[in-house]
Amino acid sequence: MNEEFKTLSNIMDNRYSCRAYLSKEVTNENINQIVSTASKVPTWCNAQPWSVLVTKGNQTKAFSKALVDAVKSGPMNPDFDWPKQYTGEYQARRRVCGYQLYESLGIAREDRKSRAEQMMQNFKFFGAPHVAIITTESDLGPYGAMDCGGFIALFALAARALGVASVVQASVTGYAPIIRSHFRIPENRLIQTAITFGYENKDHPANGFRTQRAAIEDVVDIIT
Repeated sequence: MNEEFKTLSNIMDNRYSCRAYLSKEVTNENINQIVSTASKVPTWCNAQPWSVLVTKGNQTKAFSKALVDAVKSGPMNPDFDWPKQYTGEYQARRRVCGYQLYESLGIAREDRKSRAEQMMQNFKFFGAPHVAIITTESDLGPYGAMDCGGFIALFALAARALGVASVVQASVTGYAPIIRSHFRIPENRLIQTAITFGYENKDHPANGFRTQRAAIEDVVDIIT
């Protein structure tokens, strides 16, 4: 194993979905470094379809308030359809992740009130100072969305390499019309996801667990 692979592997091993943040902001220089690095991901025909809108300070708070109000007033309306269902190992992995989170926070399975309160933390960005809204060009369809997926993954890794924590949030983009109106995003830009980021609160119990990963033999079949 060479040094470059060791470095990359270490960054990936240390990346996780952070759900509690300090108030300290990330500098504009570091934000630009993260986006610049993530933009080097390979794309279909070099389209590079992503656009990134990043909030700071009072803008993050104002956006959070708009989302919280939206949650209280109406149903979700995402630009991308949610998965039809989770079955088999996908459902199992989803459940384990949820159990780990609530267990770390000491929230009992039957405590619906506390679970609902924790769910609302998604729309308060877990106290983070920043959220990035990632949009893709509607004309590019699933290929543009796929390219943006690569960008999103590399964004999280580039952030981790700079000591910045993050969590990718599909729940936020459930309120696509609110996001589009709040930031005056044109109709041709589909709201793909949100990436909440900042500096992790290492002492918070929500950051005390790590999700499981599938065994290599469950995901790869090398044909010789």
